[in-house]
Formats: sequence, C-alpha cells, structure tokens
Amino acid sequence: MKIYDISMEIHENMTVYKNKEEKRPQHTITVQKGDVTESRICMDMHTGAHIDAPLHMINGGDTIENLDLSKVITRCKVFDFTHISDKITREDLKDKNIEKGDFVIFKTRNSFREDFDFQFVYLEKSGAEFLKEKGVVGVGIDALGIERDQPEHETHKILLGAGVVILEGLRLKEVEEGEYFLFAAPLKIKGAEAAPTRAVLIKEE
Repeated sequence: MKIYDISMEIHENMTVYKNKEEKRPQHTITVQKGDVTESRICMDMHTGAHIDAPLHMINGGDTIENLDLSKVITRCKVFDFTHISDKITREDLKDKNIEKGDFVIFKTRNSFREDFDFQFVYLEKSGAEFLKEKGVVGVGIDALGIERDQPEHETHKILLGAGVVILEGLRLKEVEEGEYFLFAAPLKIKGAEAAPTRAVLIKEE
C-alpha cells in the first residue's frame, strides 16, 4: 500500500489565494511549564487543502459539519490534464471514464507551481454541467479555487447546488492518473461554509 499526501503544508509563508495577506495563517507557539508546548493558529477556512460546503456560494446552503463523509472517504479517479493550459471543459471530459457515483480529481500544471498562478487551470462551467449530469459525488482540483474569476461563480453553484463535494488546494505532482482510495474528511466545524482537510490518496499495490 502506498500513501500519497496530497495536502499543502500550512505555514505563515504558504501560497494563499491571490496572495492576499489576510488569508495567510498566523501561528503562535506558547511554551508553558517545563516541557509542555501549546500553540494556536488563526487561518481562513479555505487554506490549503479544503472542502467547500454549499453555504460557500449558496444562500441558506448546508454547512460543513453536515457533510456525508462517505463522499470524501471513498474510491476516486485521478485524471491527468497537465496538457491543458487554461480550463477544463465538457469537451475535455466527455471521453473520460466518468461514471455515476465517482469522485474525480484533476491533476493539472497547477501542481508544478509553488507560487500563486493568477492564470491557474480551472473547471469551466460546461465541465461542471457535464459532471453534474454524470452524477459524480465529488470533484477535486490542484488549485486554491475550482474556478477563476467567473463573475457569477457558475462552476461552484452548479456543483454545490447538485450536492457535489468540492475539494480544492491539492498537490498532485507525484500522483499518476489512475484509481485510488481517497481520505479527505474536513474538520467538523459547526456552521462553517468550508473547512481544511488532510487529504491523502491510497494506492493498493
């Protein structure tokens, strides 16, 4: 069995969405008595690898503590789209082996960038519609956003409105296309629109 850690390391100088300073984690360590060390962290819910709940883009939408964990602890399919330079569309997906109930993860050139790329590869709304029609349970991508500057946030709304889990902020550089077991349970934070996760892929050998 091989385990791939596909999460971003969280620290004060990590890559954050659009390099916004207010999104950078703040980590402080407090040393108390003797050998006892305690620390605290303040960070955006959309830091590193994280899962979006419907409330993120849908008024009155469900929150992260109500997520069905069977959607994020499940078999999944990783598809290699490193040849794409802009966006993933219906045309790019239609010949892939995507079936009802699948959790699909997209590996792109994003995984090979350490800094924030303002032109990151994203899932365009026609691709989101295709996945909704297929009946997938979740979509993961190696970008801090599943869409890029779409004014009405169509990709998010299409997926979240259909109950499709969105997993963002992955690192897939060492992961080859294929089938894996995904474990990406988010923190159970009451009333939150998203939550960080330690996402891993497991490959049976």
